[in-house]
Amino acid sequence: MYGSFWENLRNAFRHSDNSLYKLIAINLIVFFTLLISRVILTIGGLGELYRAGLSWLMMPASLEKLAFQPWTPLTYMFLHEGVFHILFNMLFLYWFGMVVHQYLGSRKLANLYILGGLFGAVFYVLIYNLSPYFNDSVSSSMMLGASAGVFGVVVGAATLAPNTTFFLILIGPVKIVYIAAFYVILSFANSIGANAGGEIAHLGGALLGYLYVVQLRKGNDWGKPVQKVGIFFENLLSGRRNKVKVSYRKAKTTSSGGGFSGFGTAKKGTSGPKTEETSQEEIDRILDKIAEKGYDALTKEEKRKLFEFSKK
Repeated sequence: MYGSFWENLRNAFRHSDNSLYKLIAINLIVFFTLLISRVILTIGGLGELYRAGLSWLMMPASLEKLAFQPWTPLTYMFLHEGVFHILFNMLFLYWFGMVVHQYLGSRKLANLYILGGLFGAVFYVLIYNLSPYFNDSVSSSMMLGASAGVFGVVVGAATLAPNTTFFLILIGPVKIVYIAAFYVILSFANSIGANAGGEIAHLGGALLGYLYVVQLRKGNDWGKPVQKVGIFFENLLSGRRNKVKVSYRKAKTTSSGGGFSGFGTAKKGTSGPKTEETSQEEIDRILDKIAEKGYDALTKEEKRKLFEFSKK
């Protein structure tokens, strides 16, 4: 990370290794785009057009509708209409996402969010089409929101570092494993309520978050396909700028904008590239060690390097 919350958010697409702020920024951009569109179209007497357009981005429970809207398992997880809906989703994504970022890094955080959203969508469709309770509502049910992806991050963080403590207003210090458990149980209890679809998606995302971390500890990264797609678009959008930036840092042998060369002590210009490569390899090794053995297995020096890197 590079500075204060608002600075990171404002510059979300100018830096790499900050998927947390990119995810928050995308959700906010989409939210305000929908908000402005809804107001303008409604005032202009075209409210039905807005609803129709939104329905093409929401996740349907009907397999027939899904066949004609195959993009919705991805688009629905970035849609919000209510202020409190997006507010609480983004707060949870930020709080628990910081934990995941510290332990696993930026790319695996994005993996958790995307896979949690996708698995939540699959779980939603399966339950609605297999359970007799939802027979009468399958054709008309649709959902939107980042909650499934956020639940993946929440449960993933609780699985990684269950003893991490958050200080809650009026309650005090609470371990995140209890916070995650509370919301999973709450979603299960509400899975036959008015927002049954959303609650079922929460459970799917939560299950994915747990399984993702368990498999990661076994050396299986389910997020590699997601990661490859993300790297492709990242290089497509900012590859040229990044090349210039890296070349500049090597020439000066100094660290700027979150580079790795700040860990080195060499002063000669010819040693700059070697220092950058070694530092990056070491950070990758530390993250692999966390995924395999947990954060507590790190030495004090490894924790220090990881902490300094996370502040960049």
